[in-house]
Amino acid sequence: MKVILQADVKGTGKKGQVCEVADGYARNFLFPKKLAVEATTGNIQDISHKKAAEERRKAKEKEDAIVLGNKLNDLQVDVKIRTGEGGRIFGSVTSKEIAEGLKKQHGIEIDKRKLELKEPIKALGTYEISVKVHPDVTAKLRVYVSAI
Repeated sequence: MKVILQADVKGTGKKGQVCEVADGYARNFLFPKKLAVEATTGNIQDISHKKAAEERRKAKEKEDAIVLGNKLNDLQVDVKIRTGEGGRIFGSVTSKEIAEGLKKQHGIEIDKRKLELKEPIKALGTYEISVKVHPDVTAKLRVYVSAI
C-alpha cells in the first residue's frame, strides 16, 4: 500500500515522503497514530501544493534576510558605557547591549543570539561584528564604543 508520511517514521521514511508499506502496518500502526495517510491522487496533489508553498515561504524569508543584511552592513551602533581612570571599561559590552542599541537607534530588532562576538568587547573604539541574519546570510555591523 502506498502512503504519504505525516511525520518522520524510523525505518520507513521522512515526513512528506511517499512510501510503499505493508497493508497491515499501514492500517494497524501508521493510520491510527496519524503518522501517514493513504496516497490518493488528491493527497499527493495536496502534499505537492504544501511543498511549493513552503519553498516560496523559504525563498521570501531568505530575500528579506538579504535586504536586512545589506541594511545592517551600512549601519553603525553607538554604545555608551561607564569608564574609569585611563578609559578602562567596567565589565564589557555584551551582545544584549548591542541589540538594545540597534533597536533604540535604528528601530531594527535582532535577537542577541544572532550577534556573533568572538570575544567580549573590553575597550573603547570601533568594532566590526558579524550578524547571522539567516542560515545563509551573514552581515557585518559596526559598533562604536564610547565613554559616557
